[in-house]
Amino acid sequence: MSEHLIGSQTNQRWEQILRYRYIELIALWEGKLTTRQLCETFGIGRQQANKDLSSYRRALTQGDLIYDPTAKHYLPSSDFQPILTQGLASEYLQLAAQQSDVQRILGHLPVAAANVEIVTAPSRELPPSLLRPIIQAITDCRRIDVDYVSLNNPDREGRIVVPHTLVWTGYRWHVRAWCEKNQDFRDFVLSRFRGEADLMDCSERQAAEDNDWQQLVTLQVEPDPRLRTDQREVIAHDYNMENGRLSLTTRAKLAPYLLQLLNVNTGPLLDDPRAQQLVLSNQESLQNWLM
Repeated sequence: MSEHLIGSQTNQRWEQILRYRYIELIALWEGKLTTRQLCETFGIGRQQANKDLSSYRRALTQGDLIYDPTAKHYLPSSDFQPILTQGLASEYLQLAAQQSDVQRILGHLPVAAANVEIVTAPSRELPPSLLRPIIQAITDCRRIDVDYVSLNNPDREGRIVVPHTLVWTGYRWHVRAWCEKNQDFRDFVLSRFRGEADLMDCSERQAAEDNDWQQLVTLQVEPDPRLRTDQREVIAHDYNMENGRLSLTTRAKLAPYLLQLLNVNTGPLLDDPRAQQLVLSNQESLQNWLM
């Protein structure tokens, strides 16, 4: 890490360090960064944003952020190397998952309660040669040629897809994309891509055409009715239910992931309602969207 940035960290506001890390993540993984992005993300003025960019560039030990006056954005040079992050895909993906709370993801802020433990799923890293083209294809609506494996087909199979959205399910990352082989929109698990992704030409396939993605549904989740009244009240309080019900609106194709995250079983009821706890009361009307 750069001594210019980290060595003087005690004399700087922590928010400035977070802005440096944001500059690095966006430039590294999206391939371009604008001053406006920095201003809007952190609520700072253009003068402060330019100052941050200048001081970050001076601290770089290898490569540079090159300003393109025509496109009005900064591009990482071919030998650009991160100094405040590790260059891991999970760092960018965590930022994408929690972009509404930049500070919580980009740095660990001091808290009053120091004795806190967080259980997290193991990281599933992706090489830059895979993730960067996917991000660029989403940004520019381009086709990519990539190898994919699945449980049904463990051998590599070439796919040409047009990705439109990265999806965090609470456990792993997917990408929603048009699949030219199957001629429909599908979910692809990011960790099951193999090799390198080759960027191709632009595509007319847009997220607006993905009807299953655009469809919104509301899940009505309730305590298992087989529980006693007092037990149902405990569950209702756990989830801040109103009138004993939790209404959750989500994209239809994301409904199964949300139910899995809540551990809501949509198959045959478990014998013990204390193990079941939650049920989907409007399951019949949502059957087309459930796995």
